Amino acid sequence: MISKIKDVENYFKDKKGIKVVVIAGINSFKKIKGDNLIKKIFKKQQNEILFFFKKSVFPDLTELRKIIHFLNKHRPKIILAIGGGSVIDYAKIANLKDLIKNSKTKIINQEYNCSNKLSNLIAIPTTAGSGAEVTSSAVIYINKIKYSVEGSGLSPKKFFLIPELIIDNNKKLKSSAGFDAISQAIESIISVKSNKKSIIFAKKSLQLCLPNYLEFFNRPNLQNCSLMSLGAMYSGKAINITRTTAPHAISYPFTSLYGLSHGHAVSLTLEKFIKFNFENLKYSHANFNLKDRYSILFKMFNVKNIVELTNKINSLKKKSNLEDDFNNLNIDIKNDYGKIINAVNIKRLANNPIKLHRRDLKNILLK
Repeated sequence: MISKIKDVENYFKDKKGIKVVVIAGINSFKKIKGDNLIKKIFKKQQNEILFFFKKSVFPDLTELRKIIHFLNKHRPKIILAIGGGSVIDYAKIANLKDLIKNSKTKIINQEYNCSNKLSNLIAIPTTAGSGAEVTSSAVIYINKIKYSVEGSGLSPKKFFLIPELIIDNNKKLKSSAGFDAISQAIESIISVKSNKKSIIFAKKSLQLCLPNYLEFFNRPNLQNCSLMSLGAMYSGKAINITRTTAPHAISYPFTSLYGLSHGHAVSLTLEKFIKFNFENLKYSHANFNLKDRYSILFKMFNVKNIVELTNKINSLKKKSNLEDDFNNLNIDIKNDYGKIINAVNIKRLANNPIKLHRRDLKNILLK
């Protein structure tokens, strides 16, 4: 599944004279020398190539509307999303014909058909993180509240994992994106929607990510970049079946309110919820034995108990510079916990194997 730029060239070889819209983030596009990449891919094929460079740090409705307008003005044959999860999520949502008008109302009320698309969407992720290239869901923020657009036809038609494009990511991006992949795999294993297939994908993700995450962070090379890309992709396949649980549900306000990158926001509470769920095993409302799922996690992390597991997760965070002290992040958690909880994604919270109440969220945040 790992590709080279030559593979992308070959894919577009017979697609001459078509209109293509490239959606990307301006900074990441410059970093990967995107202009040269586009020239290599299309060479002298006389394609009309148009660009939309996103500006918002996280996918926001206002900017989404601009992308939708741009796409429907130019009506490309192909949309080429080159970037991280936000770029790919933007492209997936903007490609839906049903959202040309009344996008806010339709997203909030989930009134759209994900099979009714404008163009063929091709994704080239430039991070090893969310696995957005294989998921049939996408995130969008409306008034700083996170919403999901979901449907079986939403995922890109094709994707290319090219390790050369992530090797020069800065450390902050590597740590955040990589931790998101690990967190998704963990959450997928204990999600109430998990099944045999999702467990296989989640285990593959952890088998790839856990031995390579810190090496990828400290000493990136094509091998560990390839393995992390695959790990992130399998994480996406797992979470596409199960959806995320409590750590992701509570992470979104930290992104929208304080500007933390997504994976960093998830890392703030991951081990806390993992511990909470384990301590309340007898209250599980999942249709499987939650203790058995924790046995899988213990084995994957090569630990014997919940204390060693949470310590290992904490160690990964510290070694990858993911700060989790609210004071050091300038977050006044004692005064702000209320607005954070009010902005929690309740739908994702429902996937947690232990039912959570407001007081539980408060205690976890204030610990």
